[in-house]
Amino acid sequence: MQDVISSQEEKMKKTVANLKEGFATLRTGRASASLFDRLRVDAYGEKSPMNQVANISVPEARLIVIQPWDKNLIGEIEKAIRSSELSLNPSNDGKVIRISVPPLTEERRKELVKHAKAQAEQSRVAIRNIRRDGNDELKKLLKDSKITEDDNEKSEAELQKHTDNYINQINQVLEEKEKEIMEV
Repeated sequence: MQDVISSQEEKMKKTVANLKEGFATLRTGRASASLFDRLRVDAYGEKSPMNQVANISVPEARLIVIQPWDKNLIGEIEKAIRSSELSLNPSNDGKVIRISVPPLTEERRKELVKHAKAQAEQSRVAIRNIRRDGNDELKKLLKDSKITEDDNEKSEAELQKHTDNYINQINQVLEEKEKEIMEV
């Protein structure tokens, strides 16, 4: 019974962590190395994460500098950035790639907030589905007479408490991301 609750709570933790990871790649008006966390570069015949083929730094609030460890990868890195959905325009001098991060338009900010809200809602739905799965497992244990009616009720209440907690965490993460996107 307790292992049902702890396994469901672990899944809920992972859902919130995935949302945070997804939000890290959402572009705000500020330059951030985390924009490239999910970007893969075609290097030596396979797709590698950007941070494994180059050093990414943010020397100024609106500038990103990418320094490939192998100068031959500059073209591939540029291609990966241009084909991504980041809407960034890289320029290189043969040694490093510089990306000027333009301020977002009001319309683009609202689009990003809408996208963030959709991601948060997907995470809330996932949390509720995890709760449902846990309740189903508890009902099965009750049906098989492995737990009592009281144990089932206590466990369902505890599962609901975890659900509420993680949905609140999702709401907080969303609120922070909204502020970050909308700040000029």
